[in-house]
Amino acid sequence: MNDPLERTELTFLLGMAFQLVLTEFVREVEAAGYEELRPIHGLAFQVLRHGGATSSELAERLGVTKQAAGQIVAYLEERGYVRRVEHAEGGRRRLVVLTDRAEKHLAVAGRVMRELEARVGERLGPDELTLLRTELAGLIRGLAGADLPPLRPIW
Repeated sequence: MNDPLERTELTFLLGMAFQLVLTEFVREVEAAGYEELRPIHGLAFQVLRHGGATSSELAERLGVTKQAAGQIVAYLEERGYVRRVEHAEGGRRRLVVLTDRAEKHLAVAGRVMRELEARVGERLGPDELTLLRTELAGLIRGLAGADLPPLRPIW
């Protein structure tokens, strides 16, 4: 019996794998009590987790408009995940930083990611998981070079 995935283009295989893992990740994070968050919010947390950023910087790093970044910040602020503080450079600039609630979410999300990876490792075997990681890293380096691209929401 022929497996249709054997003839499927690599781009589609990568996309399907990402979609399946992301769907399971979202399901498990929602089950942990974070139904109001979407993958874009997790990506924003990744940008903000090391000292914060301005809304404009967030927009640039996520590859979205400044208006969209402002909406993301407002949504997260209303739910207690971020707050705006004075920027060290002063002026009208405001820094968006994570709250303790966001840090707790990141801990849960990290646990879920590690558990998902462990399940993938059980399915593939430890050597194959290492090989998959190595090959994907090589693919990324081969396409992007030394400047790794940010993980941006393109869906």
